[in-house]
Amino acid sequence: MEVRSPEFGNGKKIPRKFTCEGDDFNPSLIIEDIPVGAKSLALIVDDPDAPMGTWVHWVSFNIPVVSRIDEDSIPGKQGINDFGRKEYGGPCPPSGIHRYFFKIYALDTVLDLNEGINKETLEEAVEGHVLDKAELIGLYKKGSSF
Repeated sequence: MEVRSPEFGNGKKIPRKFTCEGDDFNPSLIIEDIPVGAKSLALIVDDPDAPMGTWVHWVSFNIPVVSRIDEDSIPGKQGINDFGRKEYGGPCPPSGIHRYFFKIYALDTVLDLNEGINKETLEEAVEGHVLDKAELIGLYKKGSSF
């Protein structure tokens, strides 16, 4: 399985439009080679470079098995991020260049979870149900074109 974005390459800068300094909505994601038998997708976006530990930007699950998640969309049920919201929260690092991991999981089930769960609850729920996963890493530094 592979995940990519038409807006930025793996290991490349996330455009300002998708950050707290822009429109703060999610970039498009293209998902390829989803395993046969997948019943749903799950998505976690987090920043392991945050000063207080990994910062969660987006938690979404029970996403239909699709090959594209559109820009500025709500693809499935929404979990809560570390901004305290049930939606995408774009990169907004306090200093330096941070890495943002867009992680997609193909699952063999639809999860019996309510909206508003956190990343840890989702990670526990997907255990034993992951058929494949893919990751895209974007970079961002506030106030700079680096």
